[in-house]
Amino acid sequence: MNFFKTFLAALLAFVAGGCVMCILWFFMLFMAIGIVGAGESKVRIGKNSVLVVDFAETIVDAPSSDPLDGFDFVTLQTEKRLPLLRVLRALEAAAEDPRIEGVYLRMNGGGGVDGAALLEELRAALDDFKRSGKFVVAYNEVYTQGGYYLASVADAVYMQPEGGLDWSGLAFDMMFYKGLFDKLDLKAEVFRPTACKYKSAVEPYIADRMSPANREQMQAVVDSMWETIAGAVAEARGMDPEELRRITDNLEALLPEEALAHGFVDGLIYEDEMEDVFAELNDDGADYDFVTLGDYAAQTGFDLKRVSSPQVAVVYADGTIVDGEGYGREIYGNTLAQTLADVREDDRVKSVVLRVNSPGGSALASDVIWREVELLREEKPVIVSMGAYAASGGYYISCPADAIVADRMTLTGSIGVFGIFINPIDALRNKLGITLDGVKSNKSAGMGAVEPLTPLERAAIMRGVDKVYDTFTSHVAEGRNLPVEQVLEIAGGRVWTGEAAVKIGLVDGCGGLREAIAVAADKAGLGDDFRVKEVLDEPTGLAAFFAALETGVRARMLCSELGELSGYYTDVREAVRQRGLTMYCPYRTELE
Repeated sequence: MNFFKTFLAALLAFVAGGCVMCILWFFMLFMAIGIVGAGESKVRIGKNSVLVVDFAETIVDAPSSDPLDGFDFVTLQTEKRLPLLRVLRALEAAAEDPRIEGVYLRMNGGGGVDGAALLEELRAALDDFKRSGKFVVAYNEVYTQGGYYLASVADAVYMQPEGGLDWSGLAFDMMFYKGLFDKLDLKAEVFRPTACKYKSAVEPYIADRMSPANREQMQAVVDSMWETIAGAVAEARGMDPEELRRITDNLEALLPEEALAHGFVDGLIYEDEMEDVFAELNDDGADYDFVTLGDYAAQTGFDLKRVSSPQVAVVYADGTIVDGEGYGREIYGNTLAQTLADVREDDRVKSVVLRVNSPGGSALASDVIWREVELLREEKPVIVSMGAYAASGGYYISCPADAIVADRMTLTGSIGVFGIFINPIDALRNKLGITLDGVKSNKSAGMGAVEPLTPLERAAIMRGVDKVYDTFTSHVAEGRNLPVEQVLEIAGGRVWTGEAAVKIGLVDGCGGLREAIAVAADKAGLGDDFRVKEVLDEPTGLAAFFAALETGVRARMLCSELGELSGYYTDVREAVRQRGLTMYCPYRTELE
């Protein structure tokens, strides 16, 4: 009797708990739908308006197909995100809009710009805006290096009297996990061609410091990026480059008074005193109305061309490249391939821009996408626009294009491949007391499952690695019209900036998404009569929504527990769960 009482009580508790969880999930679902689906309020834009770039919204490379992208499951609020193309269109419209008098850069919001290359494109767009004769002014309390690089494009830069400027140069840091793996008795076995000495994505798992080859390439990348940033600042502020280098090396411009003395800023004022600055800029004497970039973009982001006009399609490849089909924060090989096939068959599309913002990923999925880019190029011009990075697998899918345009600070190249196998046998036995055993039909069946890899098995894996590397370099040679010998000299897994990639033939020119669209229209002979159409992979069905909901919850929980370390945890998890051969570049550039 006691057994049945206990059983029935447990069953009742299970059913009740399940009902409560269902209610909670549906509550969160409807809350998310209500918040995500809420329309943007219509803002009236009158004469004497100033466009405010305050980073209340995060500027991202691509629109998201995730229905819950940016949704915070703790606060039940949605982070505002603006895709780059929408921002560029808004600034172009503002330059010609008689209601807009200028731009106010007030970079104090909780958002920002997602990557150094996007900062570069936003800065170039603001520079073009200035050519309309309208003003750009900047104000902030504390400028990061990325923030100041952007702000330096302004006609005048102001700082809070007790603020500061972080101006010390760029640094690149890596975290190594070999010591952790040693403590856990985990063994990482790496398979990469001998020629791929620069392919350093595997180094954190097999070494405790940077290899000489990795140090060489990353020093070149840091120097190239800093040259771009410092060169732009020196030109905008009328500084001597050598004097700017001296100031940077000696940390002479960190305090507000130092920044003013060396010409980094034009004045030290409190924010309320910006009213006087705007009063001097306004010849009419009337007060300015301020409109945020997000509100303005919401009203000017559409294309005014005729619906019947020929189209330049913009297709996004944003994220890590993975196998199969799906939607969200990754590039699914079969899904993107189908999107490219649909564009190829669309007679209204006359030219295509493939916006690549990817560190690479699965070698197989990259090849699936590469094939569709090849087929598309046979029928329509294909222009690749590279974002923050288009490296390794990201370059693999780019190389067939008719032309490649990259930002100067884009990370690209990394032409190489590797395989990594995490052997957990000793860790399971020594740390958890778990042992493995089994049977097999042939001596190499279930390679590495219950026993370490044998020399024969390692040799078989290396044959696959070498084959993929040969295929990769051959594709690059064919797509870029370069001798294979020349490709091998610049490959080896080495990472290049966009500016350096132009010099060695991997990229055709430096520029952003706007320049790539212009090249695509020119290749198709469209002149000015064309529409830009963004092609997005939209998830359908309730299953897709719940998948996004689960992903968002897990990401939020991970971030809340680990904070800034969540990124490193993700890197380790990616390595442990990796299957098959990989073309991946782990570097991400953030200007703090």
